[in-house]
Amino acid sequence: MTASATLPVPVWRDELEHEYAALAERLEPLVPCMEIPLHLPWIDAINTLKKQRGAVIMAHSYQSPEIFHGVADITGDSLGLAQAAADCDADLIVLCGVHFMAESAKILAPGKTVLIPDLEAGCSLASSITAADVRALRAKYPGVPVVSYANTSAAVKAESDAICTSANAVQVVESMGAGKVIFLPDEYLGRHVASQTRVELVLWHGRCEVHEKFTAQQARHAREQFDAVLVAHPECPPEVLAEADFVGSTTAMGKWLEREKPARVALITECSMADNLRAQFPATQFIKPCNLCPHMQRITLPKIYEALRDLRHAVEVPPQVAVRARAALQRMLVVGRRETV
Repeated sequence: MTASATLPVPVWRDELEHEYAALAERLEPLVPCMEIPLHLPWIDAINTLKKQRGAVIMAHSYQSPEIFHGVADITGDSLGLAQAAADCDADLIVLCGVHFMAESAKILAPGKTVLIPDLEAGCSLASSITAADVRALRAKYPGVPVVSYANTSAAVKAESDAICTSANAVQVVESMGAGKVIFLPDEYLGRHVASQTRVELVLWHGRCEVHEKFTAQQARHAREQFDAVLVAHPECPPEVLAEADFVGSTTAMGKWLEREKPARVALITECSMADNLRAQFPATQFIKPCNLCPHMQRITLPKIYEALRDLRHAVEVPPQVAVRARAALQRMLVVGRRETV
């Protein structure tokens, strides 16, 4: 790129209404109609700027619709984004998600520049455990392998034998070939995995601040009042999962909806996930007993634009940490996505 004078600026022009008519139609059921004209100048500037930069924008399924549908080149869950980062040809990745996802992208694509639009986009699960905690658990349970959820820091991943996501947690645990496994840090996901395998799990006390808020009463209310089928994320409390018709990762939820085509569904997960799936399944009515992730909501169109414009918030992982964390992440990628839907 040349001088900053050539950088696109987010300004309204009448042509945007025609150029983004299809996107506006897709967004209409998902965001307040008055907001769409406010989003379009940012979307246009970001899409122009990412081409100038040769960048790829990756967005997690919990990103708001104007990001997920408006500017993202690649969308998916944690496993999907990790796989995409490992295979990415672009030299510049903008990761629209939380910090541990950007760290994973950098670890798997060490030669790329990985930007995160907001450095404060964290995760309650990642904050619930440290590398020192993992070392203490290894000392307490010598010889027991450690499987850590993707929702952990690079330092914790470096202390782990393998990483998993909700899409392949059971398979990764069983791939350890051990009768006992330390499973970190999500207690509720760990309980769900324990119910699906004969491997004994040593669990941590971490919880997702979004999913732990759901109650069995909310789930029953959605079913009784709206005659809705219930689809829940395994980070929810066990009593909520017991009420669900299907439990699975964010990607598995979409596959289940595609197969079952329910008239009404209550997605017991993050709100933006329901919005983004609603665009994919317009014939299904979505009941929303959902909670917003405050960390995902820190990522906005203006922050994405600023990250691209200024190449700001580049994620770095110390080499000695990255090497060990990469080995654990690659073990996850070898297992791949084997979730039953």
